Amino acid sequence: MTFFFRMGAVVGCQASRSLHETLPRTFRRAAIDRVPRRGSADLDDPATRGSLRSVVMSSPRTGPITLGDVLRSQRRRRFVGRHAELELFRASLAAGTGDVAVLHLHGPGGIGKTSLLDAFAAIAAAEDATVVRLDGRELVAAPRAVLDAMRQIIEVPDDGPIEGVAAPLVLLLDAYERLAPVDDYLRERLLPRLPLGALTVLAGRTAPGPGWRSDPAWRDLFRAVSLRNLGPDDSREYLAVCGVEPALHDGLIELTHGHPLGLSLCTDVVVRGGEVGRGALRPDLVGDLVRGFVDLVPDARQRTVLAACAQARVTTEALLREVLGPDASAEEAHERFAWLEDLSFVEVGPDGVFPHDLARDVLDADLRWRDAAEYTRIFRRVADHVRGRLRALRGREQQRAISDLKYLFRTIPGVLSPIDWEAWGQQHPEPAGPDDRGDVLDLIAAAEGRDAARIAARWWAAQPEGFAVLRDETDRVRGVIGLLDLTAAAEDDRTADPVAQVVWEHAQAHRPPRPGEVVTQTRFVVDRDAYQGPSPTLNAVPIVTLQRQLATRNLAWDYLTMHEPDAWDDFFALADLHRVAEADVELAGRRYGAFAHDFRERPVDDLIDLWIERSLAKDPTLQLDPDPEPQVLSQAEFTAAVRQALRDLARADLLARNPLLGTRLLQEEAGDQGPSAATLETLLRRAIETLRQHPRDDKLLRAVERTYVDPAPTQEAAAMRLGLPFSTYRRHLTQGTERVVTWLWDREVYGAGGQVR
Repeated sequence: MTFFFRMGAVVGCQASRSLHETLPRTFRRAAIDRVPRRGSADLDDPATRGSLRSVVMSSPRTGPITLGDVLRSQRRRRFVGRHAELELFRASLAAGTGDVAVLHLHGPGGIGKTSLLDAFAAIAAAEDATVVRLDGRELVAAPRAVLDAMRQIIEVPDDGPIEGVAAPLVLLLDAYERLAPVDDYLRERLLPRLPLGALTVLAGRTAPGPGWRSDPAWRDLFRAVSLRNLGPDDSREYLAVCGVEPALHDGLIELTHGHPLGLSLCTDVVVRGGEVGRGALRPDLVGDLVRGFVDLVPDARQRTVLAACAQARVTTEALLREVLGPDASAEEAHERFAWLEDLSFVEVGPDGVFPHDLARDVLDADLRWRDAAEYTRIFRRVADHVRGRLRALRGREQQRAISDLKYLFRTIPGVLSPIDWEAWGQQHPEPAGPDDRGDVLDLIAAAEGRDAARIAARWWAAQPEGFAVLRDETDRVRGVIGLLDLTAAAEDDRTADPVAQVVWEHAQAHRPPRPGEVVTQTRFVVDRDAYQGPSPTLNAVPIVTLQRQLATRNLAWDYLTMHEPDAWDDFFALADLHRVAEADVELAGRRYGAFAHDFRERPVDDLIDLWIERSLAKDPTLQLDPDPEPQVLSQAEFTAAVRQALRDLARADLLARNPLLGTRLLQEEAGDQGPSAATLETLLRRAIETLRQHPRDDKLLRAVERTYVDPAPTQEAAAMRLGLPFSTYRRHLTQGTERVVTWLWDREVYGAGGQVR
């Protein structure tokens, strides 16, 4: 029984990979139709095709061969060369004695490692081997992730020998450089558990680590293979298979020196009628070829698809439907996606497709230059799609959507410096569990001292749900982010932490939170290896903070505290987090500073709008709001302003001076037109009308209407017209006014939905 399976614990996409990291599909998807296996002259014969079905599917199937099988067969015909490597694999597999247990392929990006693994998988499938294939780009570099991925194919016990697998067993690990943190674990603990005769192939960009050669036992079971460019004959064979005229072969081989990626890109341009210059291989060859390819795409819809692919972290059919517009059918999106997927510089990942990073940069810059207005339109549609997912999803899927959103803003000048884009989206934070307490406190103690650890222990006892962790290759905590709700915290806990207390005092002194509003703080950011430098932990900070901001109703102030704050001023200003100089504090000889954002002034959606405009303008200082910032009134000030507005309901000149016009409530009510006396009058009348919702409030409604809507000359006259004693009238008016104030206050604090009371 044979399986071909590429999967893993998917934690994000590989959009930041090097352009040369993975060979294009014209090479990558190739099997080895031209390489005979034992007992068969050609892998294209009918018997062999039956075995190859398992190579192109995640599980065996029966039934007729599909069009997809035919297409894959055509792609397999393009595999050329690598005869020595294929023979080494075949001989090692045939021996079945464990004489060679591990093959390590290494070479630069685009050299054909993944393509060769495809060929190895085809050989193994033809021999009825059990093939387990994993991709380091789709795995967290942790033992648990590797084991979980293997368990999708075979039974793997927690300990002891791996038994019950149909021999021979072939384990293929691609992008092995991404699994470097678990190299020791694989060599010392996992691979020794495989059955005798199992063959493991590791394919990566870097040469084997010293552990493989320093261990005498492994030295005899291990073979390292350095992959080189294709020779002239193999290069000519590839170009011929792709339909390139023989007269062009020598020039293309001279240009690319047989580099598989260069050959593939040249082929893409030439077969579409373009020209490729002759001469030595230049550092900007890929840029020239990608730009040449764009010149040969006359279809405006294809250009739209290319632009979206260059902008988005990953591209899916759902994204293309939105980008192509309301007139696009699902069938068109499917066809455009298939066209995109088949381009040589576009790679397939677990979440969608994406271009290699250099090709992405070239496409992005070229398409922006060609039509800036169209580029902007597409960017906005990509952003709208991501924002829709952001609101609809929760948990890990929402974290992926946040990664997609943040990736759109990578081109804002200055945004790259503290971000490890190479690891962006590969690891996601998770809530800390009770068993993580010791590791979390040890990390904080090692980075910030015992006093900080004691403070963290107190916060853990009070708000354990606020701690998020990232794990290393052994599943231990490698990073921690501590998120505090200062509003819900006990006063003793705040005062016991000078760093929390100083930002709480700032919040109280500057636009203090009103009843029902929340103040939060990102209090701890610690990575075991980098502390607060570029790392997966630092990458996770904007993920967990935006996720919290989206989930926190009525968020007022949000603070982020960092060590050595001067180094962070410019970077956090990009995200509209501004330095709070008076919140600097020293703890155990270490200086901390705070960065703050008031979400009453600029809510989350408005903040995202700002990021989008800054990204499009490539201007980190761009500001959107020409209008004055919303005025934050205390509850007492708000109540007084409502009472005054009710008294001035018939006087537009007086309403125009009411403080309510500066509040978020009126700005949201007015929209793009801006607040006015008419807006305030309409809102007040609507608030009064809410008293009609309950029959028992009719007496309150009549008192309010007779006083403010159709006022009597005096309150005494109003009481007489209502036929009520003055004291009863006053009581009804007071209660009715309080109800109106409460309805408006709830909308000011909680938004248009108000609060259920």
